[in-house]
Amino acid sequence: MEDDRPILEDMVGLSPPMRNIYRLTRRAAATSSTVLLTGETGTGKELIARAIHELSPRATGPFIRVNCGALSESLLESELFGHIKGAFTSAVENRTGRFEAAHGGTIFLDEINSVSFTLQVKLLRVLQEHEFERVGDTRSIQVDCRIVAATNRDLLDEIEAERFREDLYYRLNVIPINLPPLRDRSEDIPELVHFFAKQFSAGEKIPLPEFSEEVLSTFKNYAWPGNVRELQNYVERLIVLSGLDGPSLDLLPGHVTGKAIARSLPSKTQNPETMCRDLVSMELQRVGESSTDVHAQIVSLVEKEVILQVLRSCQGVQTKTATRLGINRNTLHKKISEYELESEAR
Repeated sequence: MEDDRPILEDMVGLSPPMRNIYRLTRRAAATSSTVLLTGETGTGKELIARAIHELSPRATGPFIRVNCGALSESLLESELFGHIKGAFTSAVENRTGRFEAAHGGTIFLDEINSVSFTLQVKLLRVLQEHEFERVGDTRSIQVDCRIVAATNRDLLDEIEAERFREDLYYRLNVIPINLPPLRDRSEDIPELVHFFAKQFSAGEKIPLPEFSEEVLSTFKNYAWPGNVRELQNYVERLIVLSGLDGPSLDLLPGHVTGKAIARSLPSKTQNPETMCRDLVSMELQRVGESSTDVHAQIVSLVEKEVILQVLRSCQGVQTKTATRLGINRNTLHKKISEYELESEAR
């Protein structure tokens, strides 16, 4: 029977999606095949990359991480492949690149989608021929390192938009591992909360607080657009702000508890804040007054319109809509019923 237990001590959760990830990670680690990690921001792609390295025959070699989205094209090229003295104005000495440094080990290319077309060609060569040249040099350097790449974008969409090379995608996508968002493994949330609380309390040398069932239930119903990283932040917030009574719901923002819609949405639709301002302005001008009743009507109108627009942009998929709105699925379901939007939802 395959081992589906967590691999590293920082890996928390025994939900079916995570057990599958542990199994896939162990299978991938046993080989030298290239791995492509996909998943939303905050789902733990770097943690899986480290696990692949530590379980592999290359575990005694280096693990080199490169954030491809943090550097310009010229700086990233020098960072990846190194340069020789005089290659450009500030190149006052030879420099070893990250691929060279990863020889015998693993190189983790995070945010691979942000690499320019020019550099994608050079990466393709490393994948195919295991060699490259330093910037400004003509001598080829052979390298033996395993490549693990990660992205929070759909690379097929990037290919369609002509921002990513199709041939590089197929070279990277040898062993794909898609990390589940936190909303799809909500049964892991209590254990994650305890893990982060224990970690923070130990670091700050303060007593470990108790999280009530009410708080844990609220966390399990929230959509977590920021995933595990967002959960960690809210656990820390509750510990810092809570008094003698311990962490309570009133310390959380309304969009987490389901009392309000999140202010900013990662959506391709019209900016919701702009849309809200425009709708409120139009309605106030129309009614010519700002009484409590009118204000409540306008808020309802704006809320309904935002939910409608995001539902349409998500093609009626409620889980995706709740994530973009930053509210839990139960709250969205109630709002859909309240505003009679069932025809838009599926």
